[in-house]
Amino acid sequence: MRYEGLFDDLPLLAMFVATMALTSLSYECGFRAGRWRSLRPAHEVEVVVRSMVAAMLGLLTFILAFTFWLAATHFDAVRQSLLNEATVVKTAYLRADLLPEPHRTEIRNLLREYVDVRVEGVRSGKLQEAVARSEEIHRQLWSQAVTAREKSSSPIFAGYFIQSLNDVIALHTRRVTAGLEFRIPGTIWVVLYVIITLAAASVGCHGGLTKTSRPLVAVAFVLIISVVMNLIADLDRPGKGALRVRQRALVDLQRVMNASMR
Repeated sequence: MRYEGLFDDLPLLAMFVATMALTSLSYECGFRAGRWRSLRPAHEVEVVVRSMVAAMLGLLTFILAFTFWLAATHFDAVRQSLLNEATVVKTAYLRADLLPEPHRTEIRNLLREYVDVRVEGVRSGKLQEAVARSEEIHRQLWSQAVTAREKSSSPIFAGYFIQSLNDVIALHTRRVTAGLEFRIPGTIWVVLYVIITLAAASVGCHGGLTKTSRPLVAVAFVLIISVVMNLIADLDRPGKGALRVRQRALVDLQRVMNASMR
């Protein structure tokens, strides 16, 4: 069974509330079960349960750390690909000066449109439309570059631009892949929530076996789990939420390109 994109459309606030509710409910069910078991003559030994709960919490900590690393790596890859793409587009824009007219002007106009499309696509949230238009611009740029090389008196100079254009296309593919494909798999999210549910129930069961009232530290446990899960989800969505990859590099490049037309 596939769970890809399972939580993509779920707002972060709703995810935080749902995680708190699930963890709290699991803890409460476990606490009541532990209290019920403690009243039976042959109930579990508290020391044994404590050891098992400690091992389960260690496993939960490991999986949370691993998932956080995946999300942080994804966030950094998207940010780095954005910076690299801005650099190669600027290089291609400057190297367009090596091409003869009218290809020089046509290519520069296409590169300006390309940057506009990328910035507006993130701003409006219409990523698929932006990607489709970007790939269409790639084809137009390549056609212009090939024609310019054939007509150029110095094919070597045209080759410099074609090399930069190859970098633009390659960085586009890498950025789209990093932004849309390199996400935390849905299966990991499902397994993580299952482990959180079982761990919270086990902690509650241990509390019930001690025949004490519900400890205040249980509130901290629920909050910590919910905050960490929300942070992981936020990092896994670089274009949304509080921790988003800023488009500053492309916006600055857009400003430079527009200024060069004046």
